[in-house]
Amino acid sequence: MLATISSAALQGIDAELVHVEVNSGETGEPKLILVGLPDAAVKESDDRVFSALSNSGFKAPRTRTTINLAPGNLRKEGPFYDLPIALGILIATEQIPAIDTSGYLIAGELSLSGATRPVRGALALARLARKLGKRGVLLPPVSAQEAALVEGVDAYPITSLDHAVRFLTGEIILAPVAHATAIVITPDPETSVGDFSEIKGQHALRRAVEVAAAGGHNLLIIGPPGAGKSMVAKRIPAILPDPTLDESLEILSIHSAAGQTLGGSRNFGRRPVRTPHHTISDVGLLGGGTVPGPGEISLAHHGVLFLDELPEFKRSALEVLRQPLEDGVVSISRSAGKVTLPCSFMLVAAMNPCPCGYFNVAGRACQCPKQRVLDYHARISGPLLDRIDITLETRPVDVQALIRAEFTEKPSSWYRARVEAARERQAHRFHEEHGIFCNAQMGPRLLHRHCSASSLALRQLEMAMQRFGLSARAHDRILKLARTRADLEGREKIGDGDMAFAIACRMLDRRGWLGEALPPKDMLTMMQMKK
Repeated sequence: MLATISSAALQGIDAELVHVEVNSGETGEPKLILVGLPDAAVKESDDRVFSALSNSGFKAPRTRTTINLAPGNLRKEGPFYDLPIALGILIATEQIPAIDTSGYLIAGELSLSGATRPVRGALALARLARKLGKRGVLLPPVSAQEAALVEGVDAYPITSLDHAVRFLTGEIILAPVAHATAIVITPDPETSVGDFSEIKGQHALRRAVEVAAAGGHNLLIIGPPGAGKSMVAKRIPAILPDPTLDESLEILSIHSAAGQTLGGSRNFGRRPVRTPHHTISDVGLLGGGTVPGPGEISLAHHGVLFLDELPEFKRSALEVLRQPLEDGVVSISRSAGKVTLPCSFMLVAAMNPCPCGYFNVAGRACQCPKQRVLDYHARISGPLLDRIDITLETRPVDVQALIRAEFTEKPSSWYRARVEAARERQAHRFHEEHGIFCNAQMGPRLLHRHCSASSLALRQLEMAMQRFGLSARAHDRILKLARTRADLEGREKIGDGDMAFAIACRMLDRRGWLGEALPPKDMLTMMQMKK
């Protein structure tokens, strides 16, 4: 007898329909044959399924049984198909009536006892069910709670194989998980990032960080050890506004596809913060694998990607950031297929000014030869720097003022209120634009529509372009940055102060700035002789 159960296969963060076809009672040697491009985890499902059947009061097939995961040209991976395979076997071997399951998409891993375990991609499965007009999805309880965020489709929590059988045969009535109409944000002390009031001094850096957070702009902080680069960067999430419902669903979709929601703790309503180590590979950062999946840049979607010690990252890993920073999406091609993943993130990076850390720092002698400093900065290419809106050099805090506790700093709540007010202005500005949430995401069309500036501000920009040799991309990013500063101050039009601030934030774009800051060769020789 032939039985067909509808399931799905993950392709990036989306799902595609898969028909689990089970045919039993064939002549030949009693065995189970699984076809349809399954990976190792799928091939191992027969052992899990047979044990689950036995421990749930059913029998494993005793004739030749073929299981086809159609379409055959789509690679299948993971323990996604345990539950639909088990149900298909029960129908094909006539252990349960030939029930109609066409109204549901079914997925779930089975333990040896027959209990279900959560699977990744529940949100994608629910979206596919809604698209296909299905009644609902049958998933393990944790996955069903996730799928319930999708309106227009019911998510039924299935605790075991026997539970699924009794529901489908009408023996029991199962209520779907209530749809989550709002995302509740709860404090999470374990992931506390600290408060801005703990940072002493560094007012210029605070201002730059506030503007970056308000507009979603990329930020690079350069300074010596102990200047507070990492301390400030790690507190940026504390002043970012909460994501909207649409943003939260996009974030959850990516983390669900990556299997990072299987434990049940999903931190709904929080922006992701990813901090990969500088030894990360290109694939780990960009995404990929045998079956393409999200990397760090996609996991940071609508959040922050913090790269500490930027020049220590592999050059190839940094260069793969160029296209995603510009487009907000990344396309990955592998033998198993091609996927396009969203990756609209805020890049925050920190680095020392030189290998020893004290180049151009008053009161400290740099130990690095001139060429070594140049080589250190050359690890970050010009095209990558061109995509960073704010590049700021910091200095150490005055030790005497720090000891005397002269600083009285504003808390994160003060900055957050200003950032949220600026983001509200941007939300109103882009309410008719799909996928545009902040100023940093503006394209050329929106740039010319919303970045009107005073004649003096435009003159400042023209002079900066000529004097510093800035690119056309830098021109657009300066305008976006000036627009954000005007939003923070509640101005409809970009003023000369906003433009001056934006130009000052493009320090590394200035033609020859590093050569001007480096001491001449004879001075370096004198410094070395004094040592």
